[in-house]
Amino acid sequence: MKPLPPIPSLQAQVSPEEWQQRVDLAAAYRLVAMFGWDDLVFTHVSARVPGEGDQFLINPYGLFFEEITASSLVKVDHHGRPLQDTPFAINPAGFMIHSTVHEARPEMSCVMHTHTPHGIAVSAQAEGLLPLSQQSGFVLGSLAYHDYEGVALRDAERPRLAADLGTARFMILRNHGLLTCGRSVAEAFQQMYTLEAACRIQLLAQAGGSALTRVPQAIIDTMPEQAREVSKGLGANLVWPGLLRRLDRRLPGYDS
Repeated sequence: MKPLPPIPSLQAQVSPEEWQQRVDLAAAYRLVAMFGWDDLVFTHVSARVPGEGDQFLINPYGLFFEEITASSLVKVDHHGRPLQDTPFAINPAGFMIHSTVHEARPEMSCVMHTHTPHGIAVSAQAEGLLPLSQQSGFVLGSLAYHDYEGVALRDAERPRLAADLGTARFMILRNHGLLTCGRSVAEAFQQMYTLEAACRIQLLAQAGGSALTRVPQAIIDTMPEQAREVSKGLGANLVWPGLLRRLDRRLPGYDS
């Protein structure tokens, strides 16, 4: 077994705001692993460095998501080039989707992308996500689609990706996977939880073989306000502290 190289703490070398962002992002990576949404090392969660519009944090390429810590995250520029000394490789090509969203949506702090079987299965369906559940209702009012153009390596795809996303917070990448963007790491994570759940429920409902009942559009239109009511106006901050406590019990060390 090849052990990980030593990872010295960066807490004293970065601002308190950057350190908190690092802790939250490392937590998000470990939560992705805990919920079974990881695809070995082949997806990313990225976060903007607070106060630095063109600096971002992303995973060290090759570490599994349950291994990521706040100090192992790599700071990169808009092109995915490292801005710090690091023993780890990074995957600039994998940052293309993220950098496009960060540039197009400066108000968003975090971008999360997954390759889950449920998400990809729904992304391959011609009608995409259907209004079959309460979870889908929370998504459909801010959902975009982007057609598959192969592995996301080409700069020519950037303007089409940004245009397709528009002002949406959820995106289904056709034949590829799911994407969410949030004003915080917590928000992007909760949105991915909801989108992933909606996809999983859809596939289970379709597998039953019976006729399906769709939620009327008039109800879908009221779901954003219902979401604010049910979260007491706290949004993702209602559940994020509990998720961190769960990590502290099951996968401690993300905040090192």
